[in-house]
Amino acid sequence: MARDGREGSIEVITGVMFSGKSEELLRRVRRALIARRKVQVFKSHLDDRYSGIMAISSHDGRHIEAVAINEARQIAERLDPDAEVVAIDEVQFLDDTVVEIVNDLADRGVRVIVSGTDMDFRGLPFGPIGPLLAIAERIDKLHAICVVCGDLATRNQRLIDGKPAPAEGPTIQVGGAESYEARCRRHHEVPSVADDQMSLVDR
Repeated sequence: MARDGREGSIEVITGVMFSGKSEELLRRVRRALIARRKVQVFKSHLDDRYSGIMAISSHDGRHIEAVAINEARQIAERLDPDAEVVAIDEVQFLDDTVVEIVNDLADRGVRVIVSGTDMDFRGLPFGPIGPLLAIAERIDKLHAICVVCGDLATRNQRLIDGKPAPAEGPTIQVGGAESYEARCRRHHEVPSVADDQMSLVDR
């Protein structure tokens, strides 16, 4: 049942790393606070790159306090019953239960804002982002700039010692500019360990 007759909604801010997703989430949170809405912010405990695990931070250093969680169910467990706006950053790190929780919150009249990377370093759908996109009322896909050619970047390039990471690596590996670059489709590289071994044999 929607509270006070207010209709809930789901907003997804997604796209490549370094495209401004966290900045946009923070902007919407601040506007909600200016409008005197009761806001609660969550983030995955895995993302402690900038302000530690008790805040959401953008790459430009802006931050706001957040509740760090290990699993999606902790959103329901730690939810402020008076929250009118719930924001979740780095949602790709959470399990699929987050889809049901987010949908339930929206059904109850809560405005839910989530942000997260839509593809992993291989260029494949990342975690629960796909289902969240399907049920969202609003979707904003942001782009960065390809570090190779300057075109719009739509892929996350993982690096190991400055070289493209092989496809066989773990899906989740938190890192910043030292481990990732934004690249366009043409310059995105995901070599296979098997391919590298074949190349050595050919030599």
